[in-house]
Amino acid sequence: MADLQFELVTPEKQLRSESVHMVVVPGVEGDFGVMAGHAPFMTTLKDGSLEIYKTAGGEPERVMVSGGFAEVGDKGLTVLAEKAEG
Repeated sequence: MADLQFELVTPEKQLRSESVHMVVVPGVEGDFGVMAGHAPFMTTLKDGSLEIYKTAGGEPERVMVSGGFAEVGDKGLTVLAEKAEG
């Protein structure tokens, strides 16, 4: 399967723009995983940890996020976080 284009943006700057295998996002209705080809949607974030998997079966890199939105579209996943650390 093709890789997912992932972007992480805060009001100050773009923190990430990279191709990854999967990202697990802390949504207000529960955590959800996004891979390439995921159906388009948008949701708000709860405070929590993004888990970024660069390869299948690899260990995730974790980035703490606070507030914001996540959008899955034709171009991939964009996370617009109020704050991000890690």
